[in-house]
Amino acid sequence: MKIGFDAKRAFSNHTGLGNYSRYIIRLASENCDCIDQVNLYTPSKSLESLPSIDTHNANIRIPNRWIYKKLRPLWRSFGVKNEINIDDLDIYQGLSGELPLGGWPQKVKSIVTIHDLIFLRHPEFYKWIDKSIYYYKFKTACRNATHIIAISECTKRDIMFYFNISPKKISVLYQGCNPIFRETKSISEIEQIKIKYDLPEKFMLNVGSIERRKNILLAVKAMGLIENPAPLYIIGKETEYCDEIRRTIKELNLEKKVFFLKNIPTSELPAIYQAASIFIYPSLYEGFGIPILEALCSGTPVIAAKGSCLEEAGGEHSIYVDPFDVEAMATSIDRILNDPELSDMMTSAGKAYSERFNDDVIAEQLNDLYKKVKRKKQ
Repeated sequence: MKIGFDAKRAFSNHTGLGNYSRYIIRLASENCDCIDQVNLYTPSKSLESLPSIDTHNANIRIPNRWIYKKLRPLWRSFGVKNEINIDDLDIYQGLSGELPLGGWPQKVKSIVTIHDLIFLRHPEFYKWIDKSIYYYKFKTACRNATHIIAISECTKRDIMFYFNISPKKISVLYQGCNPIFRETKSISEIEQIKIKYDLPEKFMLNVGSIERRKNILLAVKAMGLIENPAPLYIIGKETEYCDEIRRTIKELNLEKKVFFLKNIPTSELPAIYQAASIFIYPSLYEGFGIPILEALCSGTPVIAAKGSCLEEAGGEHSIYVDPFDVEAMATSIDRILNDPELSDMMTSAGKAYSERFNDDVIAEQLNDLYKKVKRKKQ
Protein backbone atom coordinates (compact mmCIF):
# COMPACT_ATOMS: atom_id res chain seq x y z
CA MET A 1 0.00 0.00 0.00
CA LYS A 2 1.17 3.51 -0.82
CA ILE A 3 0.17 6.16 1.67
CA GLY A 4 0.76 9.91 1.69
CA PHE A 5 0.60 12.39 4.55
CA ASP A 6 0.05 16.11 4.78
CA ALA A 7 3.40 16.64 6.52
CA LYS A 8 3.43 20.43 6.88
CA ARG A 9 3.03 20.30 10.68
CA ALA A 10 5.58 17.48 10.98
CA PHE A 11 8.22 19.72 9.44
CA SER A 12 7.19 23.11 10.84
CA ASN A 13 5.50 22.64 14.21
CA HIS A 14 7.43 21.53 17.29
CA THR A 15 4.44 21.20 19.64
CA GLY A 16 0.97 19.56 19.60
CA LEU A 17 0.01 19.11 15.95
CA GLY A 18 3.62 18.64 14.94
CA ASN A 19 4.15 15.99 17.59
CA TYR A 20 1.02 14.15 16.48
CA SER A 21 2.06 14.30 12.81
CA ARG A 22 5.52 12.94 13.56
CA TYR A 23 4.03 10.26 15.81
CA ILE A 24 1.61 8.93 13.16
CA ILE A 25 4.19 9.11 10.37
CA ARG A 26 6.66 7.19 12.53
CA LEU A 27 4.12 4.48 13.39
CA ALA A 28 3.04 4.14 9.76
CA SER A 29 6.64 3.96 8.54
CA GLU A 30 7.93 1.54 11.16
CA ASN A 31 4.99 -0.47 12.52
CA CYS A 32 2.29 -0.85 9.85
CA ASP A 33 2.95 -3.98 7.80
CA CYS A 34 0.32 -3.07 5.21
CA ILE A 35 2.37 -0.07 4.02
CA ASP A 36 5.03 -0.41 1.34
CA GLN A 37 5.68 3.26 0.65
CA VAL A 38 5.25 6.53 2.56
CA ASN A 39 5.17 9.94 0.89
CA LEU A 40 5.39 13.18 2.87
CA TYR A 41 3.85 16.24 1.24
CA THR A 42 5.11 19.51 2.71
CA PRO A 43 5.30 23.11 1.41
CA SER A 44 8.84 23.35 2.83
CA LYS A 45 11.17 21.00 4.63
CA SER A 46 13.78 21.10 7.33
CA LEU A 47 15.08 17.65 8.20
CA GLU A 48 16.32 18.95 11.55
CA SER A 49 12.67 19.19 12.63
CA LEU A 50 12.11 15.48 12.07
CA PRO A 51 14.43 13.84 14.60
CA SER A 52 12.05 10.98 15.37
CA ILE A 53 11.39 9.87 11.78
CA ASP A 54 13.64 7.84 9.54
CA THR A 55 13.18 9.93 6.40
CA HIS A 56 15.12 7.34 4.39
CA ASN A 57 11.92 5.28 4.45
CA ALA A 58 9.83 8.15 3.09
CA ASN A 59 9.64 10.12 -0.13
CA ILE A 60 9.45 13.86 0.55
CA ARG A 61 7.39 15.90 -1.90
CA ILE A 62 7.67 19.71 -2.07
CA PRO A 63 6.36 22.25 -4.65
CA ASN A 64 8.27 22.10 -7.93
CA ARG A 65 6.43 24.72 -10.00
CA TRP A 66 7.52 28.32 -9.54
CA ILE A 67 4.02 29.57 -8.70
CA TYR A 68 3.64 27.08 -5.87
CA LYS A 69 7.15 27.83 -4.61
CA LYS A 70 6.02 31.44 -4.30
CA LEU A 71 2.53 30.59 -2.98
CA ARG A 72 3.17 27.54 -0.83
CA PRO A 73 -0.20 27.55 1.02
CA LEU A 74 -1.89 27.40 -2.39
CA TRP A 75 0.09 24.26 -3.22
CA ARG A 76 -1.00 22.56 -0.01
CA SER A 77 -4.68 23.34 -0.68
CA PHE A 78 -4.79 22.75 -4.44
CA GLY A 79 -1.52 21.92 -6.24
CA VAL A 80 -0.67 18.89 -4.15
CA LYS A 81 -3.55 16.94 -5.74
CA ASN A 82 -1.58 16.62 -8.96
CA GLU A 83 1.38 15.15 -7.05
CA ILE A 84 -0.96 12.74 -5.25
CA ASN A 85 -2.42 11.56 -8.55
CA ILE A 86 0.99 11.11 -10.20
CA ASP A 87 2.30 9.19 -7.19
CA ASP A 88 -0.57 6.71 -7.52
CA LEU A 89 -1.39 6.66 -3.79
CA ASP A 90 -3.87 4.32 -2.18
CA ILE A 91 -4.58 6.64 0.76
CA TYR A 92 -3.82 10.28 1.57
CA GLN A 93 -4.15 11.38 5.19
CA GLY A 94 -4.61 14.94 6.43
CA LEU A 95 -3.12 14.98 9.92
CA SER A 96 -4.44 18.32 11.16
CA GLY A 97 -8.08 18.69 10.15
CA GLU A 98 -7.54 19.55 6.50
CA LEU A 99 -7.63 17.93 3.07
CA PRO A 100 -6.83 19.52 -0.31
CA LEU A 101 -9.81 21.40 -1.74
CA GLY A 102 -11.65 20.96 -5.02
CA GLY A 103 -11.84 17.87 -7.24
CA TRP A 104 -10.18 14.76 -5.85
CA PRO A 105 -8.47 11.85 -7.64
CA GLN A 106 -11.16 9.16 -7.61
CA LYS A 107 -8.81 6.23 -7.10
CA VAL A 108 -7.23 7.76 -3.95
CA LYS A 109 -8.98 7.23 -0.60
CA SER A 110 -8.67 9.97 1.99
CA ILE A 111 -8.52 10.12 5.78
CA VAL A 112 -8.63 13.26 7.90
CA THR A 113 -7.70 13.47 11.57
CA ILE A 114 -9.81 15.84 13.67
CA HIS A 115 -8.18 16.72 16.98
CA ASP A 116 -10.86 18.94 18.46
CA LEU A 117 -13.63 21.40 17.68
CA ILE A 118 -12.83 23.76 20.53
CA PHE A 119 -13.43 26.75 18.28
CA LEU A 120 -17.09 25.69 18.18
CA ARG A 121 -17.37 24.58 21.82
CA HIS A 122 -15.62 27.70 23.13
CA PRO A 123 -15.78 30.36 20.40
CA GLU A 124 -14.91 33.06 22.95
CA PHE A 125 -11.25 32.03 22.71
CA TYR A 126 -11.00 32.65 18.93
CA LYS A 127 -11.19 35.55 16.52
CA TRP A 128 -14.18 35.57 14.18
CA ILE A 129 -12.08 35.16 11.04
CA ASP A 130 -10.19 32.19 12.50
CA LYS A 131 -13.43 30.47 13.53
CA SER A 132 -14.86 30.94 10.04
CA ILE A 133 -11.78 29.51 8.33
CA TYR A 134 -11.57 26.53 10.71
CA TYR A 135 -15.27 25.77 10.31
CA TYR A 136 -15.07 25.74 6.51
CA LYS A 137 -11.88 23.66 6.33
CA PHE A 138 -12.88 21.11 8.97
CA LYS A 139 -16.45 20.67 7.79
CA THR A 140 -15.37 20.34 4.16
CA ALA A 141 -12.68 17.80 5.06
CA CYS A 142 -15.12 15.73 7.12
CA ARG A 143 -17.73 15.73 4.35
CA ASN A 144 -15.22 14.85 1.60
CA ALA A 145 -13.04 12.31 3.43
CA THR A 146 -13.45 8.60 2.88
CA HIS A 147 -13.00 8.20 6.63
CA ILE A 148 -12.38 10.34 9.72
CA ILE A 149 -10.10 9.75 12.69
CA ALA A 150 -11.17 11.42 15.93
CA ILE A 151 -8.54 11.43 18.66
CA SER A 152 -11.13 10.91 21.42
CA GLU A 153 -14.74 9.89 21.94
CA CYS A 154 -15.38 13.50 22.93
CA THR A 155 -14.13 14.74 19.56
CA LYS A 156 -16.19 12.07 17.77
CA ARG A 157 -19.36 13.33 19.49
CA ASP A 158 -18.53 16.89 18.48
CA ILE A 159 -17.99 15.91 14.82
CA MET A 160 -21.35 14.13 14.76
CA PHE A 161 -23.12 17.04 16.46
CA TYR A 162 -21.65 20.02 14.61
CA PHE A 163 -21.15 18.50 11.14
CA ASN A 164 -23.97 15.92 11.08
CA ILE A 165 -21.57 13.09 10.23
CA SER A 166 -22.55 9.44 10.61
CA PRO A 167 -20.72 7.61 13.42
CA LYS A 168 -19.96 4.82 10.91
CA LYS A 169 -17.61 7.21 9.12
CA ILE A 170 -15.60 8.00 12.27
CA SER A 171 -13.03 5.89 14.13
CA VAL A 172 -11.60 6.91 17.49
CA LEU A 173 -7.85 6.41 17.45
CA TYR A 174 -6.03 7.70 20.50
CA GLN A 175 -2.51 9.00 20.21
CA GLY A 176 0.43 8.07 22.37
CA CYS A 177 3.13 10.32 23.72
CA ASN A 178 6.84 10.57 23.16
CA PRO A 179 8.47 7.28 24.30
CA ILE A 180 10.92 9.19 26.50
CA PHE A 181 8.14 9.68 29.07
CA ARG A 182 8.02 5.91 29.62
CA GLU A 183 11.70 5.79 30.55
CA THR A 184 12.24 5.66 34.32
CA LYS A 185 14.90 8.13 35.34
CA SER A 186 17.48 7.23 37.97
CA ILE A 187 17.50 8.89 41.37
CA SER A 188 20.69 10.73 40.43
CA GLU A 189 19.16 12.06 37.18
CA ILE A 190 16.12 13.35 39.05
CA GLU A 191 18.31 14.94 41.73
CA GLN A 192 20.38 16.70 39.07
CA ILE A 193 17.22 18.15 37.51
CA LYS A 194 15.94 19.28 40.90
CA ILE A 195 19.23 21.03 41.60
CA LYS A 196 19.33 22.63 38.15
CA TYR A 197 15.85 24.16 38.49
CA ASP A 198 15.85 24.52 42.29
CA LEU A 199 12.90 22.14 42.70
CA PRO A 200 11.84 21.19 46.25
CA GLU A 201 11.12 17.69 47.57
CA LYS A 202 7.36 18.14 47.02
CA PHE A 203 5.91 20.26 44.24
CA MET A 204 3.02 20.43 41.80
CA LEU A 205 3.42 20.69 38.03
CA ASN A 206 1.53 22.04 35.04
CA VAL A 207 2.79 21.72 31.46
CA GLY A 208 1.21 23.25 28.36
CA SER A 209 0.54 26.59 26.73
CA ILE A 210 -0.24 29.12 29.43
CA GLU A 211 -3.50 30.43 28.01
CA ARG A 212 -6.97 31.15 29.38
CA ARG A 213 -8.53 27.94 28.06
CA LYS A 214 -5.95 25.89 29.98
CA ASN A 215 -7.35 27.41 33.19
CA ILE A 216 -4.29 27.02 35.45
CA LEU A 217 -5.55 30.02 37.43
CA LEU A 218 -7.95 27.57 39.11
CA ALA A 219 -5.00 25.82 40.77
CA VAL A 220 -3.39 29.12 41.78
CA LYS A 221 -6.61 30.26 43.47
CA ALA A 222 -6.95 26.87 45.16
CA MET A 223 -3.50 27.29 46.68
CA GLY A 224 -4.84 30.34 48.50
CA LEU A 225 -7.21 28.02 50.41
CA ILE A 226 -4.49 25.57 51.48
CA GLU A 227 -2.28 26.13 54.49
CA ASN A 228 1.35 26.04 53.34
CA PRO A 229 0.70 24.38 49.94
CA ALA A 230 3.43 22.66 47.96
CA PRO A 231 4.89 25.00 45.30
CA LEU A 232 3.44 24.98 41.78
CA TYR A 233 5.73 25.08 38.74
CA ILE A 234 4.17 26.12 35.43
CA ILE A 235 5.95 25.21 32.20
CA GLY A 236 4.83 26.46 28.80
CA LYS A 237 4.59 29.25 26.29
CA GLU A 238 3.36 32.43 27.94
CA THR A 239 0.43 34.56 26.72
CA GLU A 240 -1.39 37.62 28.05
CA TYR A 241 -3.18 35.27 30.46
CA CYS A 242 0.05 35.18 32.48
CA ASP A 243 -0.54 38.79 33.54
CA GLU A 244 -3.77 37.77 35.25
CA ILE A 245 -2.05 34.80 36.88
CA ARG A 246 0.73 37.03 38.23
CA ARG A 247 -1.78 39.52 39.63
CA THR A 248 -3.56 36.70 41.46
CA ILE A 249 -0.26 35.34 42.76
CA LYS A 250 0.49 38.75 44.25
CA GLU A 251 -3.01 39.20 45.71
CA LEU A 252 -2.78 35.80 47.46
CA ASN A 253 0.83 36.32 48.61
CA LEU A 254 1.98 33.27 46.66
CA GLU A 255 5.15 34.80 45.18
CA LYS A 256 7.24 32.10 46.87
CA LYS A 257 4.82 29.31 45.93
CA VAL A 258 4.13 29.69 42.18
CA PHE A 259 6.93 29.75 39.62
CA PHE A 260 7.18 29.88 35.82
CA LEU A 261 9.87 27.83 34.06
CA LYS A 262 10.78 28.74 30.48
CA ASN A 263 12.59 27.04 27.62
CA ILE A 264 12.73 23.60 29.20
CA PRO A 265 14.15 21.04 26.71
CA THR A 266 11.83 18.13 26.00
CA SER A 267 14.63 15.79 27.04
CA GLU A 268 14.45 17.17 30.60
CA LEU A 269 10.68 17.02 31.00
CA PRO A 270 10.46 13.31 31.97
CA ALA A 271 12.68 13.84 35.02
CA ILE A 272 10.65 16.90 36.05
CA TYR A 273 7.39 14.95 35.69
CA GLN A 274 8.83 12.05 37.71
CA ALA A 275 9.99 14.41 40.46
CA ALA A 276 6.57 16.06 40.81
CA SER A 277 4.07 15.08 43.52
CA ILE A 278 0.98 16.04 41.48
CA PHE A 279 0.31 16.99 37.88
CA ILE A 280 -2.52 19.52 37.52
CA TYR A 281 -4.37 20.04 34.22
CA PRO A 282 -7.66 21.94 34.73
CA SER A 283 -8.23 22.80 31.05
CA LEU A 284 -11.75 23.89 30.12
CA TYR A 285 -11.74 21.81 26.93
CA GLU A 286 -9.32 19.55 25.06
CA GLY A 287 -9.34 17.13 22.17
CA PHE A 288 -7.37 14.62 24.23
CA GLY A 289 -4.78 15.96 26.70
CA ILE A 290 -1.31 14.58 25.95
CA PRO A 291 0.32 16.16 29.05
CA ILE A 292 -1.96 13.98 31.20
CA LEU A 293 -0.69 10.86 29.42
CA GLU A 294 2.90 12.09 29.86
CA ALA A 295 2.23 12.42 33.59
CA LEU A 296 0.68 8.94 33.87
CA CYS A 297 3.62 7.37 32.04
CA SER A 298 5.90 9.22 34.46
CA GLY A 299 4.09 7.84 37.50
CA THR A 300 2.71 11.21 38.61
CA PRO A 301 -0.81 11.46 40.13
CA VAL A 302 -3.15 13.63 38.04
CA ILE A 303 -5.84 16.16 38.88
CA ALA A 304 -7.75 17.31 35.79
CA ALA A 305 -11.01 19.03 34.87
CA LYS A 306 -14.35 17.47 34.08
CA GLY A 307 -16.29 18.33 30.95
CA SER A 308 -14.33 17.29 27.87
CA CYS A 309 -12.09 14.34 27.09
CA LEU A 310 -9.68 14.45 30.00
CA GLU A 311 -11.32 11.48 31.71
CA GLU A 312 -10.43 9.46 28.60
CA ALA A 313 -6.78 10.49 28.87
CA GLY A 314 -6.48 10.09 32.63
CA GLY A 315 -8.56 7.01 33.41
CA GLU A 316 -10.73 6.26 36.40
CA HIS A 317 -8.01 6.55 39.05
CA SER A 318 -7.13 10.18 38.31
CA ILE A 319 -9.12 12.88 40.12
CA TYR A 320 -11.43 15.25 38.22
CA VAL A 321 -12.95 18.51 39.42
CA ASP A 322 -15.34 21.07 38.03
CA PRO A 323 -13.13 23.58 36.14
CA PHE A 324 -14.70 26.48 38.10
CA ASP A 325 -14.72 24.88 41.57
CA VAL A 326 -11.79 26.34 43.50
CA GLU A 327 -12.67 24.52 46.73
CA ALA A 328 -12.83 21.14 45.00
CA MET A 329 -9.40 21.73 43.49
CA ALA A 330 -7.99 22.73 46.89
CA THR A 331 -9.50 19.65 48.54
CA SER A 332 -8.08 17.35 45.85
CA ILE A 333 -4.59 18.83 46.11
CA ASP A 334 -4.58 18.59 49.89
CA ARG A 335 -5.88 15.02 49.78
CA ILE A 336 -3.12 13.70 47.50
CA LEU A 337 -0.32 15.58 49.25
CA ASN A 338 -1.33 14.20 52.64
CA ASP A 339 -2.30 10.63 51.73
CA PRO A 340 0.75 8.59 50.63
CA GLU A 341 -1.36 5.47 50.06
CA LEU A 342 -3.67 7.35 47.70
CA SER A 343 -0.70 8.85 45.87
CA ASP A 344 0.95 5.42 45.48
CA MET A 345 -2.31 3.88 44.21
CA MET A 346 -2.77 6.67 41.65
CA THR A 347 0.82 6.21 40.49
CA SER A 348 0.55 2.46 39.88
CA ALA A 349 -2.98 2.60 38.44
CA GLY A 350 -2.04 5.50 36.18
CA LYS A 351 0.96 3.67 34.77
CA ALA A 352 -1.17 0.60 34.10
CA TYR A 353 -3.84 2.69 32.36
CA SER A 354 -1.23 4.40 30.18
CA GLU A 355 -0.36 1.05 28.57
CA ARG A 356 -3.49 1.24 26.42
CA PHE A 357 -1.81 4.13 24.62
CA ASN A 358 1.50 2.45 23.85
CA ASP A 359 2.89 2.29 20.32
CA ASP A 360 2.10 -1.39 19.68
CA VAL A 361 -1.59 -0.98 20.53
CA ILE A 362 -2.10 2.16 18.46
CA ALA A 363 -0.01 0.89 15.53
CA GLU A 364 -2.19 -2.23 15.30
CA GLN A 365 -5.35 -0.10 15.28
CA LEU A 366 -3.85 2.20 12.64
CA ASN A 367 -2.80 -0.74 10.48
CA ASP A 368 -6.31 -2.23 10.63
CA LEU A 369 -7.87 1.13 9.79
CA TYR A 370 -5.72 1.61 6.69
CA LYS A 371 -6.73 -1.84 5.43
CA LYS A 372 -10.39 -1.06 6.09
CA VAL A 373 -10.25 2.29 4.29
CA LYS A 374 -8.48 0.82 1.29
CA ARG A 375 -11.32 -1.69 0.88
CA LYS A 376 -14.00 1.01 1.07
CA LYS A 377 -15.93 2.02 -2.00
CA GLN A 378 -15.78 5.73 -2.81
